[in-house]
This record gives sequence, C-alpha cells and structure tokens, in this order.
Amino acid sequence: MATTEVRIAPEVIGTAAPRSERLPDPGIVVIFGASGDLTKRKLLPALFHLEQQGLLPAEFAIVGVARRNLKSEFAADMKDGILKFGGVKENDQRLDSFIDKVDYHAMNFDDDAGYTDLKALLDQIDRERGTEGNRLFYLAVAPEYFSDIINRLGVHGMAHPEKGHARVIIEKPFGHDLKSARELNDEVNKVFNEEQIFRIDHYLGKETVQNILVFRFANGIFEPIWNRNFIDHVQITAAESIGIEGRGPFYEKAGALRDVVQNHVMELLSFVAMEPPVSFEASAVRGEKVKVWRAIKPIAIENTVRGQYALGMADGQQVQGYREEDRVDPNSATETFASLKLEMENWRWAGVPFYLRAGKRMAKRVTEITIQFKQPPLLLFDRPGTGGCSEIQPNLMVIRIQPDEGISLRFGAKVPGPETNVCPVVMDFQYATAFGVNSANGYERLLLDAMLGDQTLFAHRDGVEATWSLYTPVLEAWAKTKPRDFPNYTSGTWGPKAADGLIGRDGRRWHNG
Repeated sequence: MATTEVRIAPEVIGTAAPRSERLPDPGIVVIFGASGDLTKRKLLPALFHLEQQGLLPAEFAIVGVARRNLKSEFAADMKDGILKFGGVKENDQRLDSFIDKVDYHAMNFDDDAGYTDLKALLDQIDRERGTEGNRLFYLAVAPEYFSDIINRLGVHGMAHPEKGHARVIIEKPFGHDLKSARELNDEVNKVFNEEQIFRIDHYLGKETVQNILVFRFANGIFEPIWNRNFIDHVQITAAESIGIEGRGPFYEKAGALRDVVQNHVMELLSFVAMEPPVSFEASAVRGEKVKVWRAIKPIAIENTVRGQYALGMADGQQVQGYREEDRVDPNSATETFASLKLEMENWRWAGVPFYLRAGKRMAKRVTEITIQFKQPPLLLFDRPGTGGCSEIQPNLMVIRIQPDEGISLRFGAKVPGPETNVCPVVMDFQYATAFGVNSANGYERLLLDAMLGDQTLFAHRDGVEATWSLYTPVLEAWAKTKPRDFPNYTSGTWGPKAADGLIGRDGRRWHNG
C-alpha cells in the first residue's frame, strides 16, 4: 500500500509549542499514596516537566504522604524516578532545587493524629515557602481509602481552609457500579464542593485525545461530513499486549469493562461524537459529553462480548493464561476483554453503530479510533483490471492515540497505467515527525489544569453516573450468567471469535491497526 506523508510547513517542524501564560497560584501538592509507582513514574516527572517549562510558581512545594517511613529516602527516590522515567538529564541544573521542594509525611490514612501533624507540616511550609495556604490533594490510593481520607480532610479543616483554596484529584476507578459511584459522589460532596473536585482520567492528558476537538472544530473540511449522512460506523480499540502485570487482586474486582471501557473508551467516544460546545470552558465541554452518553440506547446483552486470555505468545515469548496469573482465581470469570456495539438516538448519529473493544494480551498495543465513511456508488469503476486490488475499499480516518500518535486518511487513487484500477493509498500525519518527540506523560496538562482550577478535562459527577448507568446492567447480566467458554482467546491474538461475529453480523470487520 502506498503512503503519502503530510507536508508540514518548515516553520512548524521542530518548534516547541508556544509558552502558556497561565501560571498557578503558589501552593502545595499533597500526594496520598506517594510510595506507589504512580508518583515516581508519572506525577513527579510531570511536575518537573512543568518546572522546566516555567509553569510552576517559585512558591511551590510537594508533600508525599504514605504509611511507610520513607522520610530520609523519599526525595532521593523521587529524583531517581524523574531521571529514569522523565527523560531528564542528570546535569539539569533545575533538578536539585526542585527536589529541595519535596517533603514526606508518614501516617496511616485512618489516623487522626497523622492528619493533625500533616496540617501542622503544611502550615509550616506556608510560612517558610510562601505557599499561601493553597492545597492540591492528590489521592493516588486504592479506592477503599477515598472516603476515609476525604472525610478526615474535612474534619481537620483542610477541605475549606481559612486562607487559600483546596482542591482534590481523585484517581479512577470512581466506583464499581452506578450505586457505588453515587454513594462515593455523595461522600465526596459532603466535604468538597463540586468545583473543588477533579476526577482524573489520564487518557484526557494525552495530546492526541485533546487534539480530537481541535481536529474536528478548528478545520472546516471535517465537521460538515462528521455525521450519519457520510459516516458508516465508528470503531474504538484500546488493546494492550501485556497481561495484568501482577495486579491480580485489583483485576479480579475490576475486569476490562470497569477498568478501561467505562472510563477511557467512553471519554474517547464522547470527543468523537459530541456537538460543538459554545466555548471550551469546563461546563460547556462537559455538558456536551454528558449529552452524548445520555443519547446512547440501553445496551442489549446480545450486543456484548466478553473474553479471557489463555496461554499463548506475546512479544515473541510464551505467556501464561489469566487463570494462571499470580493471585487469580483458577476458575475466574473475570473478563480481560470486552467488546460492545452502541447505538445513539440523536440527529447526528442515529443509525451509525459505534463498536468498542478493549483487552489484555492482544496482538499489539494500540489505542485508536477508526472512522469508516460510507462507500460511494462504484458502478463507474466496475470493470476488470490488473492493478492487484481485489476491491475498492471504503475511506478510513484513523486517529492513533498510542503508540505512534497521529492521524491517517485512506482513500482510493488510480494506479498508473492504461487501465482504470483503483487502489487504496494512505495520507499519514505523525506527531513525532511534525513536532519532535515529546517526553511528557500526559499528567502535565492535568496537574497544571487542576492547580489552575480548570475542570475541562476532568469528569463531573453527572458524567460518571451517566456512563455507569449504561454499563451497570451489562455487569449485572454478566454476573448472573457465568461464561462457560473461558478462557476463549489465545494470548497474542485480537480477542475471541465472538467479537468478530459481533461486528461481522452487520457486514463489517475490525480494523486491526
């Protein structure tokens, strides 16, 4: 297949994005669960990237909070994480001064005395560093600790300080069904106002996800055809080649539908399907996303497929099946793959199916959105030829979220020669080629927005409950009928055959990037 590369204007290639003029107020980022991998691999590297770009105030500090006694080694460990996972050079002169702003507090999350001491430490940092009483609490902890930490922050006067502001970032999963999500929302709202709450989905920090809105609404050639009159169907794939990576107890409670589809995949779907917001303010964008989710028809159980991986090959090595993974029930019914067909009842998308799939131990790691356009009348080209293309393929637009971030467009072109033979060619845009390799991990934008109080890329409780209301009936139906064919797909493949049947019965097939 021929490939035509997009030409980027010379003045764009290799240039950095213009520096944002947004600078947060002085403040302290307090990370609960700071001894976990997320802090070392993602959060501290992201905060240092902001420091490198001049996007953090001089009056700034970080306090890690966890149960282990790491006071003497925490800062050094975080420096090591920034160097290993942040693409940072050891001779960066800003690194040591940044690490000087890192502190640590050991406590149990249910220990009231620990919160009293934490508040005293934060007040001390205010006096020494001029952080003005502003706090951003990041809950990088297991979901069972969310309510406890939030309640005690309220009891100890840290949710609504007399001086400065307080905000809280809550990691997913936010609930495990509609009932638990509502209960957690109610618990959080007893302590924090909705304007203080930032429910994070790290997918929304990815440049390619944010670019979907720019791609649609900043280019006049796409939006007029972005509807049921021109689009045949939409596919969203979130595939991983890895297994559960030692997270048996977590995954046994979660499964693919809760872990990926209800949050990550639905966020991608909303960006593809939403109407143009009146502005890019948080309320306008989030309002349009909720409209999309509420327009989705109840999901029929026959439009769902679940799977579980078996022994197979992944990345050239033999790997074990899910039931053989550490701390997994040998008779587990937990799905490591989920596929669904969704349908909407609105003017833009009525009659256009959305096919979703997500899974572990699949053929390759790829997250992408495929827009397949309707086939034009082809009688004009219905003549024998020798061009080597068996059929004229429909136009495809593929938005690659990860890896190899970019956008490609497939269209038909005449093969050179005396006969009229039409073959597909691809016009391909890659972020790395156009703008250079970006060391950011996606948390930079989200952390900066939270410090600024911008909730545009964070979930509102209405959105969380809207997506759970769609998937809770599916989870309940699956729980009532245990799968008899698990495991039903080999590691290193594209999932169970039933998923091919789900899309195949409509005369369509998966685009396996």
